[in-house]
Amino acid sequence: MASLSQWVQGARPRTLPAAFAPVAAGTGVAIWQLAQQPGGVDWALVVPRALLALAVALCLQIGVNYANDYSDGIRGTDDDRVGPFRLTGSRAAAPRTVKAAAIGALAAGALFGIVLIALAQIWLMLLVGAAAVAAAWFYTGGKKPYGYLGLGELFVFVFFGLVAVNLTAYAITPHPNWVALLASIAIGLLAVAIMLTNNLRDIPTDTIAGKRTLAVRLGDRRTRALFAVTQLAPFVLMVPVMVVQWPVIVVLLALPLAITPLRIVLRGAGGRELIPVLGASGRLELVFSLLLLLGLCL
Repeated sequence: MASLSQWVQGARPRTLPAAFAPVAAGTGVAIWQLAQQPGGVDWALVVPRALLALAVALCLQIGVNYANDYSDGIRGTDDDRVGPFRLTGSRAAAPRTVKAAAIGALAAGALFGIVLIALAQIWLMLLVGAAAVAAAWFYTGGKKPYGYLGLGELFVFVFFGLVAVNLTAYAITPHPNWVALLASIAIGLLAVAIMLTNNLRDIPTDTIAGKRTLAVRLGDRRTRALFAVTQLAPFVLMVPVMVVQWPVIVVLLALPLAITPLRIVLRGAGGRELIPVLGASGRLELVFSLLLLLGLCL
């Protein structure tokens, strides 16, 4: 039986900033919008809804990580991994147990989502929530997983960027605007960087396993170039936001965190050398989102 430590490793904690960041950014946008309205910020409304949104995002992220562990494990994709520990591929846990953990996490995320939707009275978002749960499972699950077709980064951008940021903001205050859109694109790109790091590292083994990720399709050189774009473009996207809310300039304090992962990736590192980039990319997204939240609240 897998130990508690192994289950924590299987949840891939280095990817969890991709769940926290969109909620922080969306909450910041909502607070900024509320501060400009006559009633100001109602913290009794903001805090519970932001926490529920965070619970949804964390459960979905953990769920998709366990689902990926299960699906890749039973397909044999993880048999010769150079990356972090996997429960199914290492035979530390039975596939059915990992599958149950994935379903449990996704179900918990759905439950928190229903509570949030009920509080905000945005019932149409049930369809979006259902799509998010389905996307989490079918990334590597099912007969034709989209992660094997090179669409993983697109779905991460949509659900952990556009959807998560805008839905968080909308659940707190139903007044979407262009600031939320730019923030969601920026966070989505930073989330994509985390997945690109994994897929760049796994190009050799994924090619052999028939997993046609975006990195496999683009090739090594173009994947590295795309990674650089996902690390730097978010800062450019924040320039218009700085014009209307100058304290957002604090996000530039996160820019030095992009130097190390960019240097490692652009110098051509591969295999286990890319593992630190995963954590560094997660830290960049987390700090960027927290600074954005701060800048929007000041």
